Amino acid sequence: MLPFRDEEPQMTATQQRAETVQSAPEPLPHWDMSRYFSAVQSPELEAAFNRLVNEIGEMRALFDRHGVRGASGGTGGAAGAGGAADGPPVAALEEVTQRQNALMDELRTLYAYLSSFVSTNSRDDVAQGKLSELQMQLVELRKLGTRFEAWLGTLDVEALIERSAVAREHAFPMRKAALSARHLMSEAEEDLAATLNVSGGTAWAKLHGNLSSQLMVPVAFPEGAGGERGGKTMELPMSAVRALAHDPDGEVRRAAYEAELKGWDRAAVPLAAAMNGIKSEVHTLNSRRGWSDDLEPSLFDNNIDRATLDAMHEACKEAFPDFRRYLRAKARLLGKEQLPWYDLFAPIGGSDTRRWSFTDAMDFVVEQFGAFSGPLADLARRAVRDRWIDAEPREGKRDGAFCMPIRAGESGVFVNFEPSFTGVSTLAHELGHAYHNTQLAHRTSLQRDTPMPLAETASIFCQTLVNGAALQRLSGPDKLAVLEHELQDACQVVVDIHSRFLLEWRVFERRARRELSVAELNALMLEAQQETYGDGLDPQALHQSMWAMKPHYYSAGRSFYNWPYTFGQLFGLGLFARYREDADSFRAGYDDLLASTGLFQVAELAQRFGIDVRSPAFWRASLDVIREQIRQFEELTGRDDAGAASTAGSTAG
Repeated sequence: MLPFRDEEPQMTATQQRAETVQSAPEPLPHWDMSRYFSAVQSPELEAAFNRLVNEIGEMRALFDRHGVRGASGGTGGAAGAGGAADGPPVAALEEVTQRQNALMDELRTLYAYLSSFVSTNSRDDVAQGKLSELQMQLVELRKLGTRFEAWLGTLDVEALIERSAVAREHAFPMRKAALSARHLMSEAEEDLAATLNVSGGTAWAKLHGNLSSQLMVPVAFPEGAGGERGGKTMELPMSAVRALAHDPDGEVRRAAYEAELKGWDRAAVPLAAAMNGIKSEVHTLNSRRGWSDDLEPSLFDNNIDRATLDAMHEACKEAFPDFRRYLRAKARLLGKEQLPWYDLFAPIGGSDTRRWSFTDAMDFVVEQFGAFSGPLADLARRAVRDRWIDAEPREGKRDGAFCMPIRAGESGVFVNFEPSFTGVSTLAHELGHAYHNTQLAHRTSLQRDTPMPLAETASIFCQTLVNGAALQRLSGPDKLAVLEHELQDACQVVVDIHSRFLLEWRVFERRARRELSVAELNALMLEAQQETYGDGLDPQALHQSMWAMKPHYYSAGRSFYNWPYTFGQLFGLGLFARYREDADSFRAGYDDLLASTGLFQVAELAQRFGIDVRSPAFWRASLDVIREQIRQFEELTGRDDAGAASTAGSTAG
């Protein structure tokens, strides 16, 4: 939780409530994973691990027996090809598919369990070691997955779908796998690539995660800073330093920003090595697999065509001037000509802005979820009751928020809760993911493979549901704070994410020729921020180290990870608009939509709701919702500096 300011002689009720929280902070929940295994070093976990290893070996033997590999895969390849010639091997396909689904279900629980310890305490060497062992087994699974795709590429998939009930149930993943087979290297090359990834991309990503979560940063707090911080230099985890971007004291925000940049600069050399290593590996493999560029695999994996991405980006770029108006309005509110980076997340509304306890946040989320449907509210209650949520920021815990499926209908919700409306909104977002998981619970592992753009469908919808209710219910500084939070979030998802897209595109282009230095990565990051934020931000106070901070750049298996969030945000806004137009009709089809996100191309699924995602018009309509919020923000804050300064209160730096 963020620290509070010193008590003042005259306090409002809100300030008194905040001081009470300071003296007796509310305990924040940690998730309980004991329902799965009693401990990392427990006999039952070791038995589950060994069982998984044995089942992977049995799966490999099953593949060999049925000739599951590509036509040029060596021994057994002829059997696969012969099966295609003699008629579709229905029995083999059904046995392999069913065994795969069962194996992936076991893996999901084991991987999530170990990840829960590593993500909340990166210094847990025992969990780190066991997760590393499991990742070695994932190499074998990736090899088998590649063989399965290559095998389907040799078969008449349409004939299989016609003759096999199992194939019909998995028609979309089967067709997609057959297409993916066209971009496979030889079996020996794919086997080598999967083996080397453990000491390549996976190792670089692990380095980033461990280094960033363990990075301690000295922050020189200014005189007069709240609590016991004033005039002191305190060494804090990087996640806590970044959380100070939301501090109500502008001088604290600036001190944290300056300390953060220095912290990333100290870690820049190994992180640049990780970035160069991962991007080189990914580019080399993409080229060998015959992809036209490094973006194409991301589009394929996410079930999106380039026309859809181009339409969305066209509408986003058209909206950049509107977001710059919002940023300039916020700068005026803080008494500044241009907004520096460290004020992007400055709280708005002054000292009377409500501080939300975790209990109040969950109560509000449950209430708003219940306004949509009983099952959605029940999901949120269950998450609290069964301790699915880990909310406390602490040393060794990674930054950010996520939701991971653990087993059918059960999830782990990871947040670093802060006592502001941002914390409320983040809870709603991640619980939306958990609800999506409940709707996928009856699907097989292959059917649940939801692409990132659609994985955000429920989370954005739930977040919008809660945020919209807050705007209707609150007034004064609280309403302004929520409206600003909405725009702050939208600005990150539309503007900042596009800067990340530009950076990654340009890093790939240059890394194909040679390594990039720290200075070059910094320069590319600043260039992308200037291109997107424009005159909305102070060009002398940008964030050149965002390339080092964002973990998404360091995932060898998920390049161009960020743009799906833009898609999800705008797609969710579009769905919410449909809900407001006809709530009953929308409710009737909503759960089916969520249950089908792994069964269709994105454009096809959207068309079922009458949405043409290949047209910029749809995206412009979603952005119009944000434009209206920007108009309201300008209206509430006014355009004169004197009025703005009085509204901002103590948030000015």
